[in-house]
Amino acid sequence: MAKNLTVNLTLASAVVAAVSIPFLLITILVKVVFPPLHRLDQMVAEAMNSYGLARPLRTQLINVWSEVFGPWPWRIAVLALAAWVAYRGARRLAVWAVVTITVGGLLNLALKALTDRARPVFPDPLALAPGESFPSGHAMTATMGAGIVVLMLLPVMKRKMRIWAWVIAGFLALSVAYTRVALGVHWVSDAVGGVLLGIAVIAATTIAFERWRRDSGRRPAEPVVEGVEPEAAKEISHH
Repeated sequence: MAKNLTVNLTLASAVVAAVSIPFLLITILVKVVFPPLHRLDQMVAEAMNSYGLARPLRTQLINVWSEVFGPWPWRIAVLALAAWVAYRGARRLAVWAVVTITVGGLLNLALKALTDRARPVFPDPLALAPGESFPSGHAMTATMGAGIVVLMLLPVMKRKMRIWAWVIAGFLALSVAYTRVALGVHWVSDAVGGVLLGIAVIAATTIAFERWRRDSGRRPAEPVVEGVEPEAAKEISHH
């Protein structure tokens, strides 16, 4: 049991490192205005702006998608699901969800203030957004929101459903990240940074939660397959 726990935590720590290192690198390059990255961002932004101006209906649909799966809908969804599972008796799971979405939001605000990066500017913009640019709050929150919902509900899903749940979660995160670049309100590096940071936050809080489970005498879990708290299946599915 102890060996399995060590392996699970080691793998989770590897995931944190795998996404945190490139995120930190991108953050540094953004902060120092690294010329190659700036040129890439500028080139993609200009191409997306021209493409979007020529296709107004597509741009409107992308804007709707961006807002429907934007930060506040995800926050509300996570808080509502957390309240429901807490009501059903899975209070530890609810705490993990609320802490994860809250920590992620605060970290995003802190990093925006730290990098203080301006958003793309165009003579004829497709959309407008307030505040600093890096990292993308939409991309990060979509990544966290989709990931949190899946990790909370995995215990009551069948094996095939679990695979589809991750596929859909990945699609939602990446599609929202794409919309922010397509609408010209974020640079490519903002969107990539948002997705990476979202994954890192979920992985980090999952590690902390797994240690909490161990201290409570629970068996080691495989979060990606079983969810962060497999035992919650009893409370969630109880009629």
